[in-house]
Amino acid sequence: MYKKEKVNFIIEKLEELYPEVPIPLGHNDSYTLLIAVLLSAQCTDARVNTVTPHLFKRADNPFDMAKMNVDDIREIIKPCGLSPRKSKAISELSQILIKKYDGEVPQSFEQLEELPGVGHKTASVVMSQAFGVPAFPVDTHIHRLMYRWRLSSGKNVEQTEKDAKRLFPKELWNKLHLQIIYYGREYSPARGFKPEQAPIEQEIGWRG
Repeated sequence: MYKKEKVNFIIEKLEELYPEVPIPLGHNDSYTLLIAVLLSAQCTDARVNTVTPHLFKRADNPFDMAKMNVDDIREIIKPCGLSPRKSKAISELSQILIKKYDGEVPQSFEQLEELPGVGHKTASVVMSQAFGVPAFPVDTHIHRLMYRWRLSSGKNVEQTEKDAKRLFPKELWNKLHLQIIYYGREYSPARGFKPEQAPIEQEIGWRG
């Protein structure tokens, strides 16, 4: 199967399997999405979703968050791991949003990536899911599947993102990256992968 045929098959199969793809992280607006994505680093979405209701009950906007003691934030988000670093970043970025952006989340990759604790992947999720700007955030599922499907070398997430953007139509990026995540969790996990039960791998082959 040629690469273009492979890509078209993947797009069609994912659309068939996941016509609707809700954002896995619970949030109310761009700020709460930003905080949820920051918390999801090295933590499952399911766990983040158990923590954020408690945090957002105390502070669901930068003004209230900036008033909170960092230790109080840390205590609430502890189940997500890396709590010392994440609590400090949440406090600092909230203060920056107030001082520089009147409490609003900026709508550019560059401005987002200047915020404490916000890397390219986090900025990409916020830009795509909060503001509708085409982006292709690469998490562990996408990185694994692009390699497994022989669509990327697997060298690093930066290369995987470049390959994904080159191969898939720009207008599909925001939905497609979520579809791949859902597929990776259901059919093509890192551990316990059963290729005979994975509809895409069954059709296009796969690399171990």
